[in-house]
Amino acid sequence: MSDAARRPTAWRAGIDEAETVARLLVGFRDELGQDRPSENAFLAGVERLIEGLDADFLLASPGADSPPAGVAQLRYRFGIWRAAPECWLEDLYVASSARRRGVGTALVEAALARAAERGCRRIELDVSEHNAAALALYERYGFSADKHGEGRHLFLGLAIDQDR
Repeated sequence: MSDAARRPTAWRAGIDEAETVARLLVGFRDELGQDRPSENAFLAGVERLIEGLDADFLLASPGADSPPAGVAQLRYRFGIWRAAPECWLEDLYVASSARRRGVGTALVEAALARAAERGCRRIELDVSEHNAAALALYERYGFSADKHGEGRHLFLGLAIDQDR
């Protein structure tokens, strides 16, 4: 087997790969210990986003002869403070069987390249401070906590209860 056949590769998923993307995202959901959204909801969401202009899904495999084992979701928006598009790396997941084989690295590199292709001036993400492997990967590419003065910017979220 050639070196190229063993090298991790990443690519932008097409609509024909929506089921693969959804399957990997369900694996991520399961690993997080969650049971929602359903598999059907994941697939419907992936199909909706893949057909639009504001999101991309990237797939990666550990080698040319291997099935996809990693996924990343990219979301795009116009950033008023930079007067240019920005990218949000919303999800990055590598199946446990493919970890430490360069799949995450291939996804980060593809995400950076895709954001640049789209003219993005910034790429952001959130990551648990307890996920040492992910932090090390992102820091290797220059990602850092945004610091201003004494503190750092924190990613905050709030679930909106639709039943209110």
